[in-house]
Order: sequence, then C-alpha cells, then structure tokens
Amino acid sequence: MTKIVNHWIGGKTVEGASGTFGPVTDPATGEVTTKVAFATVDEVDAAVAAAKDAYVSWGQSSLAKRTEILFKFRALLDANRDAIAELITAEHGKVHSDALGEVARGLEIVDLACGINVQLKGELSTQVASRVDVASIRQPLGVVAGITPFNFPAMVPMWMFPIAIATGNTFVLKPSEKDPSASLKLAELLAEAGLPDGVFNVVHGDKVAVDRLLEHPDVKAVSFVGSTPIARYIHTTASANGKRVQALGGAKNHMLVLPDADLDAAADAAVSAAYGSAGERCMAISAVVAVGSIGDELVEKIRERAEKIKIGPGNDPTSEMGPLITAAHRDKVASYVKGAAAEGSEVVLDGSDFRVDGFENGHWIGISLLDKVPTTAKAYQEEIFGPVLTVLRVDTYDEGIALINASPFGNGTAIFTRDGGAARRFQLEVEAGMVGVNVPIPVPVGYHSFGGWKDSLFGDHHIYGNDGTHFYTRGKVVTTRWPDPSEGPSGVDLGFPRNH
Repeated sequence: MTKIVNHWIGGKTVEGASGTFGPVTDPATGEVTTKVAFATVDEVDAAVAAAKDAYVSWGQSSLAKRTEILFKFRALLDANRDAIAELITAEHGKVHSDALGEVARGLEIVDLACGINVQLKGELSTQVASRVDVASIRQPLGVVAGITPFNFPAMVPMWMFPIAIATGNTFVLKPSEKDPSASLKLAELLAEAGLPDGVFNVVHGDKVAVDRLLEHPDVKAVSFVGSTPIARYIHTTASANGKRVQALGGAKNHMLVLPDADLDAAADAAVSAAYGSAGERCMAISAVVAVGSIGDELVEKIRERAEKIKIGPGNDPTSEMGPLITAAHRDKVASYVKGAAAEGSEVVLDGSDFRVDGFENGHWIGISLLDKVPTTAKAYQEEIFGPVLTVLRVDTYDEGIALINASPFGNGTAIFTRDGGAARRFQLEVEAGMVGVNVPIPVPVGYHSFGGWKDSLFGDHHIYGNDGTHFYTRGKVVTTRWPDPSEGPSGVDLGFPRNH
C-alpha cells in the first residue's frame, strides 16, 4: 500500500482535503512509494490560523520555557538521527552517511537556539539624561513561514524554525513535495518534546500553497532556500505584501587553485565538494579555476579520484554517491554533459549514461568532468545541481579573480594556496558571501550566519547565526523617566526633553 503523507496542523496530523496528491519516488528504484497531499488555500489558512492562535501565549512565554522544550527536542533529535536519515535516503536518495551529516548540521542550529538567551538579552543605558534610562529590546514578529528545498529536507528547515520558535514566533513550514517525510518526523519530535499545539505546523503542496503563504496577511516573514529564479519571485511577491523576506538562491561556486597549492589536497577537495551528495547542494564546488601551468596535472588527479567513486543505492553502506532526486532532473543534468563538446569543452569523464545493475529504473547518473570550459558554455553559466565539475584555465591570479567576480552568483568560493598573502587578498577581493581558504565547502558553523551575495541572496539577512535572530525579531527602544519621590509636577514643556 502506498504511504500517504498529510499535513501537520495544530499539533496533529490532518488529512489532505484537496484530493490532489504529488508522487514521491525512491530515487534508487524509480518506484512511487508515497503520495503527499497538496494543500488548498483553506488548508494553508487553517495552518496560519493555528499558528496565530498559538502565538497569543507562545509569544508571551518565558525564555526559560522555550529553551527547556528545545533542549528536550535536541535530545529526541539526537536519539532519532538514524530514523530521520533513513527517511531522507528513501526519498532523496543520498547515502546514509551523508543524510546523517545533514541531521548533524541541523542539530548545530538547535544548539544555537537552546542558547538564544545571549542574543536576546538587549541593551540598557542608564542616566542618559536626568533620571532617564533607555533600553533596547527585541521581540518576536508573530507567525512566520519557511519554504524549503528537496536537497536538505531536514537540515534547511532546522536552519529556520528552531531560531524562529526560540525567539517567540510560531512557524508554518512548506517543505519540498519531493521528500516530505522528514518534516513530519521533526513535527512529531517537537510535539513529543512538549511544544504547544500550533507553534509548529507543516503544509505540503505546490505553487498554490506557496502563493497563499506569500500573500497571507497574518504571515509576517518568509524564509526561503532554493533556486535563484524562485528566490527572486519569493522576495518580490512577499515584499510586495509587506513581509520581511530572506530568500537564498542558487550558486556557481568557484575554487581557485594557485600554482603553489598542494595539488593532491586540492584534487581531494574538488572531488569531495563537487560530487558529494551527487552535487545536489548549493555549496557544491562546480567550477575549478586552475591558474598557470598546473591545469593538466590537476585535472588528471581529479580524474583519477573521481573514477573510483562507488555509486549505488543510498541504503547500501558501500555506496559513496546515490542517485538524483527525479528522472527529469537526471535528464537535465545529463544534457549539460552531452552538449559540452559542441560548446568547446573537453569531456574528460562522461557519466550521463551511467546505470546501476539491478536498479535500472533508478535516477542514476555518473561522474562527469569537463575541462577547458569556455565561460560562454551553458555548463558554466547555469547552476547544474548535479555531479558535473567544470575546469576553467587562466594564466594569472588577477584573471582568476576577475572571472569569479564576473559571475552573477556569489554564494561561496574557495582558494587553494600556500601563500598567506594571496589568500588574504582573495578573501578581501572576491565577491561572495562565504569564503574558504584551503576549505572547499565553507559552510559557516551555527553561530556564524550563512548567505551569499549578488543573485545568491535576496533580502538583507543571511540565515541562522546572529542574522537569524535579527530576522525573526524586531527591535524596540524604551525610554523611561521616573520622577524622584521628592519632586513635584514639573509642568508642561513642548520642547525637546532637556538632557542636562
């Protein structure tokens, strides 16, 4: 019997009423294993109404109470790592170890939320004028929403809701319809931890659900992670409806390799960062920029390592890389490789026709490596989101930095070198929000914020860290004057308050 994934509204499972369902496949077999209910406008409204009702008490709850629940949630999350990872593998396809790593990175933000009191403590200035004190405090917004992608169905929601609810907001999550089960497991664990009904809600669906969240008058802020075109749409639409927005878009992350770099370390890093999670991550290295005469040697070292990657079902412990999320996405990724030679690239490895014996209907694709790629090629210009690594050649550091900065994307980047001066210059000159120095995937730890520049971010706030706390709260400044008990009324004064 096909599994049905329903909504989570007001602290319980709510069966979908629309009669419309989306298919969820096992990427390793191509088999439809689950159907997910798509929400109507009325069902989205019900989730927002539940969150609004819950906010009346949750927004006024003590910080101690909120963090107590989050500590319990953290313990449950830790105890259920394997179960959540299995759900991710079954619907996304990534290997189990990679799914476990995703849960661990989400846990980092839960840790941050458990200690949110440091970020919320506010400021106080006393005696700014005669018996006048000024305090700055931060308060929650109300109902906030998160719209999350398929590639990290547990981690990205946990980049959002722990901080949102720790700061006193209530939350409505619209996860990807391609792998929805992990979000329901998180909802169940939050309820088990004692989170009041309605503080966290999940509605599944497509553009109908998304658009209703973007226009709903009771939703005060929207967080999004996904492709650049959709991020731009989310930002434009939600902003037009008066909402605060953080919308993280796509990427084309470059890795600049200087002639003095340890080429073995650089090749290891390039392979790990390009092909991990089958390249389905916005922080994947998709373009290596080789400087000077090292290009041939570096490409050969990458090829030697890439050819040894074991591709297979995500639940096979010997697999290092799993399938892609859907057959349509697999075909799109393959098209970049099949058209590469005609656009002037040298195809070193072509994985476009790869298949796994016994799993012929899975969404398989192998490792692809393209060398001497021109900047005019589609494989360079567009975000592929698959296991395709492009290598570009430049003669100098200056040419390399100019090439990177000309990209419309500015999510993450890296430099590999032994030269501290060059590395320092790079981190100051490169136009990207996250920079790695001999680190290929510079995803910040939880207490620093994640976010890019240019077409990789729409809105003023990065996600999690201090930016996350500021995004989900608004500042208030309170000026207080208490008369001394010995004073009588001072009379009316229509001018500015005297400071002395």
